[in-house]
Amino acid sequence: MGDKAHSHPGAAGRAVAADHPQSVRNVVLVGHSGSGKTTLVEALALTAGAVNRAGRVEDGGTVSDYDEIEHRQQRSVQLSLVPVEWNDIKINLLDTPGYADFVGELRAGLRAADAALFVVSASDGVDGSTRMVWDECAAVGMPRAIVVTHLESARADFEEMTRICAEAFGGDDPDAVLPLHLPLHGPQGPDGHAPVTGLIGLLSQKLFDYSTGERKESEPGGEQLPLIDEARNRLIEGIIAESEDETLMDRYLGGEQVDIETLVDDLERAVARGSFFPVLAAAPATDGARQGLGTVELLELVTGGFPTPFEHPTPDVTTIDGKPRELEPCDPGGPLVAEVVRTSSDPYVGRLSLVRVFSGTLRPDDTVHVSGHGMTDRGHEDHDVDERVGALSTPFGKQQRPVTHAVAGDLVCVAKLGRAETGDTLSARSDPLLMEPWQMPDPLLPLAIQAHSKPDEDKLSQGLARLVAEDPTMRLEQNQDTHQVVLWCLGEAHADVALERLRTRYGVQVDVVPHRVSLRETFATRSAGRGRHVKQSGGHGQYAICEIEVEPLPGGSGIEFVDKVVGGAVPRQFIPSVEKGVRAQAAKGVAAGYPLIDVRITLLDGKAHSVDSSDAAFQTAGALALREASGDARIHLLEPVAEVSVLVGDAYVGAVMSDLSGRRGRVLGTEQTAGGRTLVRAEVPEIEIGRYAVDLRSLSHGTARFSRRYARHEPMPPQIAERVREQEREAS
Repeated sequence: MGDKAHSHPGAAGRAVAADHPQSVRNVVLVGHSGSGKTTLVEALALTAGAVNRAGRVEDGGTVSDYDEIEHRQQRSVQLSLVPVEWNDIKINLLDTPGYADFVGELRAGLRAADAALFVVSASDGVDGSTRMVWDECAAVGMPRAIVVTHLESARADFEEMTRICAEAFGGDDPDAVLPLHLPLHGPQGPDGHAPVTGLIGLLSQKLFDYSTGERKESEPGGEQLPLIDEARNRLIEGIIAESEDETLMDRYLGGEQVDIETLVDDLERAVARGSFFPVLAAAPATDGARQGLGTVELLELVTGGFPTPFEHPTPDVTTIDGKPRELEPCDPGGPLVAEVVRTSSDPYVGRLSLVRVFSGTLRPDDTVHVSGHGMTDRGHEDHDVDERVGALSTPFGKQQRPVTHAVAGDLVCVAKLGRAETGDTLSARSDPLLMEPWQMPDPLLPLAIQAHSKPDEDKLSQGLARLVAEDPTMRLEQNQDTHQVVLWCLGEAHADVALERLRTRYGVQVDVVPHRVSLRETFATRSAGRGRHVKQSGGHGQYAICEIEVEPLPGGSGIEFVDKVVGGAVPRQFIPSVEKGVRAQAAKGVAAGYPLIDVRITLLDGKAHSVDSSDAAFQTAGALALREASGDARIHLLEPVAEVSVLVGDAYVGAVMSDLSGRRGRVLGTEQTAGGRTLVRAEVPEIEIGRYAVDLRSLSHGTARFSRRYARHEPMPPQIAERVREQEREAS
């Protein structure tokens, strides 16, 4: 685990395949934007011999962040797989975006991985969102290690960063977060900064010098060993505390020397079961160098200390009709169960599905059953179909290199699964199964769009369908009230990427328009109206007169129609016509063009003609009567109110509650939760929280989350209602 003397890389430029789950490690890299995850992946690929120089493959591209959108935005926006080989172990490195808008890609990476590397910058520290992901991993027992980057920064302090990590991640046991090495510094420069040139192993007491661009092992000088005594003793005690040998601590405290092999074995077991979290240091290779600082140690940790897929519990599996199905863990000969963790479109091979195989073995040309969870509420197609698997490959930068199979525990790219979407289950056609879905955040930022031109309008529907098939954190809504097409996103950056993909990948240009909420109208006072529809223009005439009364009802009552006609003033066959007419007019609105709700409409009287009365005439008369009644009444504009729940750190509770009040919100209560957080519940008009996903992130420095659900419609304050009506008049 970083102290081993022998290691060898995999061969550069060939597809990395695995024949058994024991020879696979699936590792996701987690950290805030700018912490150095992608740079670290490229440094590991260089050290493992997968690339010819830092981050570069044979065609000159990079092994990660090769998407054109990522180049333009200067940040990762999608999950990337970079397979490397070390000590005959295939390591699937899953590089995730650090920006909060792309947390769906992060969740997909966590689903596909068996362990996590938390990448923290020595110059920036640990942010709140990284702590939240750590807590998520802790909840499911995922093994974790911490990598400190940006050691070249003048403000970098590895020892201080280790203390911060222990405080942030150690919880009640800070001795579960300890470094395996201490950095060695070179001569101070003119600015007083001494660069890190090597590491000294706390267990082996060996010196690993990277100053020449290649790792060289040597014995430390006599003046260096005393510098590590305190850290070494603390590490040994931390490892022994996690040992399954309960006598080891007493023997060690009694003066017995514990051999290094025992300590390394105990350390690897503690890391694999997620009870000990080592801290390592890493830096990219300098120009011309073959190995970046700490990359060999990190690869040794991954291959020696991180769990195999056998040790990772398989998500729950059921039959298509919901009956639980027990499977042997990660059995290459078992029933096929695989999951699409990411979907993308390649301009040359079409749709590519990144798949994690949990059971069985996947081969090209297999016919598989594709089962989805039917997220129709997010605009995703509900499906349950058979499809033929295309070519299997592993990514290598922009290239896809073919492989012959993918065993349980491995990750592979599958071509031409035309119906499979992110989150779908692949299983044998003869034995269809369904995996429990992973948790995805709800998109809460609305983006109303319309086609830029007629040609764009023809392509818009297909482009949007492909977009949401790739990204389950995006929801597509065709709002029947406002007649808007709305893409619900996680944030502004998420929305920007969606628009750019529509334009560059699917050739659809769209315009963003103001998002409208679904308003309603109601009568605030009782009123009466008379509808007279009498026309005679030669031939068959039209004759219908009806008199109605309209009165307000409590919220949620809808439209109630009552017949109180006596003496046959309106013939029985035309009473449903009047009701149809008033309901049609109510749907169109009577004041500002919004649907009318929560009123009782009573038909009191009317007149008919034996020849000229008709169904159509009484429908028109009913609509006219309702419009006339609205002219003498006070009409309230109703706005939707959402019940909002905000989970926020205690330090930001006051700011969140004040902000909600400023949005005309009513705080219903607060509830203390675990981890120093508070759940704030409030009711807020939806018109006030259109950008709340963005504003809350800024307010809480990315540490708060919220959910919302429709509660009811209620009257809008007069001054705001008048402003809305004015906007409607200007728009028309």
